[in-house]
Amino acid sequence: MLRFDRAEATLGSFRLSADFEIAAGARIAVIGPSGSGKSTLLGMVAGFVPLSAGRVLWAGKDLSQIPPGDRPVSTLFQDQNLFPHLSVAQNVGLGLRPDLRLSPEQQARVADALRQVGLEGMADRRPAQLSGGQQSRVALARVALRARPILLLDEAFAALGPALKTDMLQLLERIAGETGTTVLMVTHDPDDARAFAPETVVVVDGIAQPPAMTGPLLDDPPPALRAYLG
Repeated sequence: MLRFDRAEATLGSFRLSADFEIAAGARIAVIGPSGSGKSTLLGMVAGFVPLSAGRVLWAGKDLSQIPPGDRPVSTLFQDQNLFPHLSVAQNVGLGLRPDLRLSPEQQARVADALRQVGLEGMADRRPAQLSGGQQSRVALARVALRARPILLLDEAFAALGPALKTDMLQLLERIAGETGTTVLMVTHDPDDARAFAPETVVVVDGIAQPPAMTGPLLDDPPPALRAYLG
Protein backbone atom coordinates (compact mmCIF):
# COMPACT_ATOMS: atom_id res chain seq x y z
CA MET A 1 0.00 0.00 0.00
CA LEU A 2 1.16 3.53 -0.85
CA ARG A 3 0.32 5.93 1.96
CA PHE A 4 0.53 9.72 1.99
CA ASP A 5 0.57 10.38 5.72
CA ARG A 6 -0.16 14.11 6.10
CA ALA A 7 2.56 14.61 3.51
CA GLU A 8 3.43 18.14 2.44
CA ALA A 9 5.88 19.63 -0.04
CA THR A 10 6.74 23.32 -0.13
CA LEU A 11 8.28 24.90 -3.22
CA GLY A 12 8.69 28.64 -2.71
CA SER A 13 5.22 30.01 -2.06
CA PHE A 14 3.51 26.85 -3.30
CA ARG A 15 2.50 24.06 -0.95
CA LEU A 16 0.96 20.71 -1.79
CA SER A 17 -0.58 18.42 0.81
CA ALA A 18 -1.80 14.83 0.54
CA ASP A 19 -3.33 12.52 3.12
CA PHE A 20 -4.71 9.28 1.69
CA GLU A 21 -3.71 5.75 0.72
CA ILE A 22 -3.60 3.79 -2.52
CA ALA A 23 -3.98 0.03 -2.64
CA ALA A 24 -1.13 -2.04 -4.06
CA GLY A 25 -1.74 -2.80 -7.72
CA ALA A 26 -4.15 0.12 -8.20
CA ARG A 27 -4.23 2.16 -11.41
CA ILE A 28 -4.71 5.83 -10.54
CA ALA A 29 -5.05 8.86 -12.79
CA VAL A 30 -3.84 12.20 -11.44
CA ILE A 31 -5.64 15.15 -12.97
CA GLY A 32 -6.00 18.87 -12.30
CA PRO A 33 -5.22 22.33 -13.67
CA SER A 34 -1.74 23.20 -14.92
CA GLY A 35 0.49 24.19 -12.02
CA SER A 36 -1.76 22.54 -9.46
CA GLY A 37 0.94 20.16 -8.23
CA LYS A 38 0.39 16.93 -10.16
CA SER A 39 4.07 16.46 -10.94
CA THR A 40 4.93 17.53 -7.40
CA LEU A 41 2.79 14.69 -6.06
CA LEU A 42 4.75 12.19 -8.16
CA GLY A 43 8.00 13.81 -7.11
CA MET A 44 7.12 13.27 -3.47
CA VAL A 45 6.92 9.54 -4.15
CA ALA A 46 10.01 9.35 -6.37
CA GLY A 47 12.13 11.49 -4.05
CA PHE A 48 12.68 14.32 -6.52
CA VAL A 49 10.65 16.67 -4.30
CA PRO A 50 11.58 16.70 -0.60
CA LEU A 51 8.83 16.65 2.01
CA SER A 52 8.40 19.61 4.32
CA ALA A 53 6.08 17.63 6.63
CA GLY A 54 4.56 14.18 6.99
CA ARG A 55 5.61 10.96 5.34
CA VAL A 56 5.15 8.88 2.20
CA LEU A 57 5.16 5.17 2.98
CA TRP A 58 5.23 2.03 0.85
CA ALA A 59 4.29 -1.23 2.56
CA GLY A 60 4.69 0.59 5.86
CA LYS A 61 8.24 1.79 5.12
CA ASP A 62 9.03 5.50 5.13
CA LEU A 63 10.32 6.34 1.64
CA SER A 64 11.89 9.60 2.82
CA GLN A 65 14.64 7.53 4.43
CA ILE A 66 15.55 6.00 1.05
CA PRO A 67 17.55 7.79 -1.69
CA PRO A 68 15.58 8.30 -4.93
CA GLY A 69 17.58 5.73 -6.88
CA ASP A 70 16.94 3.04 -4.27
CA ARG A 71 13.20 3.58 -3.94
CA PRO A 72 10.79 0.92 -5.26
CA VAL A 73 9.80 3.36 -8.00
CA SER A 74 10.20 3.78 -11.75
CA THR A 75 9.30 7.06 -13.45
CA LEU A 76 8.40 7.58 -17.09
CA PHE A 77 8.44 11.13 -18.44
CA GLN A 78 7.15 12.56 -21.71
CA ASP A 79 10.63 12.68 -23.25
CA GLN A 80 11.09 8.95 -22.44
CA ASN A 81 14.70 9.48 -21.24
CA LEU A 82 16.19 7.35 -23.99
CA PHE A 83 19.92 7.62 -24.69
CA PRO A 84 20.43 8.48 -28.38
CA HIS A 85 23.87 6.84 -28.63
CA LEU A 86 22.61 3.48 -27.34
CA SER A 87 20.70 0.87 -29.26
CA VAL A 88 17.12 -0.08 -28.45
CA ALA A 89 18.32 -3.23 -26.69
CA GLN A 90 20.89 -1.28 -24.68
CA ASN A 91 18.31 1.33 -23.64
CA VAL A 92 16.05 -1.47 -22.41
CA GLY A 93 18.95 -3.31 -20.79
CA LEU A 94 19.60 -0.31 -18.55
CA GLY A 95 16.56 -1.47 -16.63
CA LEU A 96 18.57 -4.47 -15.50
CA ARG A 97 22.13 -3.16 -15.21
CA PRO A 98 23.33 0.44 -15.61
CA ASP A 99 26.73 -0.84 -16.77
CA LEU A 100 25.04 -3.01 -19.45
CA ARG A 101 27.19 -6.02 -18.57
CA LEU A 102 24.29 -8.37 -19.16
CA SER A 103 24.44 -12.11 -18.73
CA PRO A 104 22.98 -14.33 -21.45
CA GLU A 105 19.88 -14.78 -19.26
CA GLN A 106 19.50 -11.02 -18.93
CA GLN A 107 19.97 -10.54 -22.68
CA ALA A 108 17.18 -13.05 -23.21
CA ARG A 109 14.97 -11.05 -20.83
CA VAL A 110 15.65 -7.89 -22.87
CA ALA A 111 14.68 -9.71 -26.07
CA ASP A 112 11.51 -10.99 -24.43
CA ALA A 113 10.63 -7.50 -23.20
CA LEU A 114 11.01 -6.14 -26.73
CA ARG A 115 8.80 -8.91 -28.03
CA GLN A 116 6.13 -8.10 -25.46
CA VAL A 117 5.98 -4.46 -26.58
CA GLY A 118 5.99 -5.34 -30.28
CA LEU A 119 9.56 -4.33 -31.12
CA GLU A 120 10.99 -7.61 -32.34
CA GLY A 121 13.70 -7.04 -34.94
CA MET A 122 14.47 -3.51 -33.73
CA ALA A 123 17.03 -4.30 -31.02
CA ASP A 124 19.95 -2.75 -32.94
CA ARG A 125 18.23 0.48 -33.97
CA ARG A 126 18.91 3.85 -32.36
CA PRO A 127 16.05 5.90 -30.84
CA ALA A 128 16.24 8.42 -33.70
CA GLN A 129 15.31 5.64 -36.10
CA LEU A 130 12.04 4.98 -34.27
CA SER A 131 8.66 6.67 -34.34
CA GLY A 132 7.34 8.40 -31.25
CA GLY A 133 5.13 5.45 -30.44
CA GLN A 134 8.04 3.02 -30.80
CA GLN A 135 10.18 5.16 -28.50
CA SER A 136 7.40 5.03 -25.92
CA ARG A 137 7.40 1.23 -26.19
CA VAL A 138 11.16 1.12 -25.59
CA ALA A 139 10.79 3.22 -22.46
CA LEU A 140 7.91 1.07 -21.24
CA ALA A 141 9.90 -2.12 -21.83
CA ARG A 142 12.73 -0.70 -19.74
CA VAL A 143 10.57 0.17 -16.75
CA ALA A 144 8.85 -3.21 -17.04
CA LEU A 145 12.24 -4.94 -16.76
CA ARG A 146 13.11 -2.86 -13.71
CA ALA A 147 10.15 -4.55 -12.02
CA ARG A 148 9.71 -1.84 -9.40
CA PRO A 149 6.33 -2.10 -7.65
CA ILE A 150 5.43 1.58 -8.23
CA LEU A 151 5.32 3.18 -11.68
CA LEU A 152 4.87 6.93 -12.07
CA LEU A 153 3.96 8.39 -15.46
CA ASP A 154 4.17 12.15 -15.95
CA GLU A 155 2.34 12.91 -19.21
CA ALA A 156 4.35 10.05 -20.70
CA PHE A 157 2.13 9.62 -23.77
CA ALA A 158 0.93 13.20 -24.21
CA ALA A 159 2.82 13.74 -27.47
CA LEU A 160 1.25 10.70 -29.16
CA GLY A 161 -1.76 10.81 -31.44
CA PRO A 162 -5.06 9.37 -30.20
CA ALA A 163 -4.68 5.92 -31.77
CA LEU A 164 -1.09 5.45 -30.61
CA LYS A 165 -1.95 6.71 -27.14
CA THR A 166 -4.81 4.22 -26.91
CA ASP A 167 -2.41 1.44 -27.88
CA MET A 168 0.10 2.51 -25.23
CA LEU A 169 -2.54 2.71 -22.50
CA GLN A 170 -3.73 -0.78 -23.38
CA LEU A 171 -0.16 -2.07 -23.32
CA LEU A 172 0.47 -0.36 -19.99
CA GLU A 173 -2.71 -1.84 -18.57
CA ARG A 174 -1.64 -5.32 -19.63
CA ILE A 175 1.86 -5.01 -18.19
CA ALA A 176 0.60 -3.51 -14.93
CA GLY A 177 -1.98 -6.26 -14.63
CA GLU A 178 0.59 -9.00 -15.19
CA THR A 179 3.10 -7.55 -12.72
CA GLY A 180 0.74 -6.13 -10.08
CA THR A 181 2.40 -2.73 -10.43
CA THR A 182 0.85 0.28 -8.70
CA VAL A 183 0.52 3.01 -11.34
CA LEU A 184 0.01 6.76 -10.88
CA MET A 185 -0.51 8.48 -14.22
CA VAL A 186 -0.57 12.26 -14.57
CA THR A 187 -2.74 13.30 -17.48
CA HIS A 188 -4.52 16.38 -18.80
CA ASP A 189 -6.92 14.23 -20.81
CA PRO A 190 -10.03 12.94 -19.00
CA ASP A 191 -10.47 10.32 -21.74
CA ASP A 192 -7.11 8.81 -20.72
CA ALA A 193 -8.28 8.65 -17.13
CA ARG A 194 -11.51 6.93 -18.14
CA ALA A 195 -9.70 4.45 -20.38
CA PHE A 196 -6.96 3.44 -17.98
CA ALA A 197 -7.68 4.30 -14.36
CA PRO A 198 -10.58 3.00 -12.26
CA GLU A 199 -9.76 5.74 -9.72
CA THR A 200 -8.60 9.33 -10.04
CA VAL A 201 -6.83 11.74 -7.72
CA VAL A 202 -7.80 15.37 -8.27
CA VAL A 203 -5.10 17.94 -7.48
CA VAL A 204 -6.41 21.46 -7.00
CA ASP A 205 -5.87 24.42 -4.67
CA GLY A 206 -2.76 22.87 -3.13
CA ILE A 207 -4.50 19.64 -2.12
CA ALA A 208 -4.22 16.18 -3.65
CA GLN A 209 -7.61 14.75 -2.86
CA PRO A 210 -8.21 11.07 -1.99
CA PRO A 211 -8.88 8.74 -4.95
CA ALA A 212 -12.44 8.69 -6.25
CA MET A 213 -14.08 6.45 -8.84
CA THR A 214 -13.14 7.91 -12.21
CA GLY A 215 -16.45 7.62 -14.04
CA PRO A 216 -18.70 9.29 -11.46
CA LEU A 217 -16.01 11.91 -10.71
CA LEU A 218 -15.71 13.00 -14.33
CA ASP A 219 -19.45 12.75 -14.95
CA ASP A 220 -20.10 15.20 -12.12
CA PRO A 221 -16.80 16.94 -11.30
CA PRO A 222 -16.38 19.34 -8.37
CA PRO A 223 -16.45 23.05 -9.32
CA ALA A 224 -12.69 23.55 -9.56
CA LEU A 225 -12.23 20.51 -11.78
CA ARG A 226 -15.30 21.41 -13.84
CA ALA A 227 -13.81 24.85 -14.52
CA TYR A 228 -10.58 23.21 -15.68
CA LEU A 229 -12.24 20.59 -17.87
CA GLY A 230 -14.63 23.13 -19.39
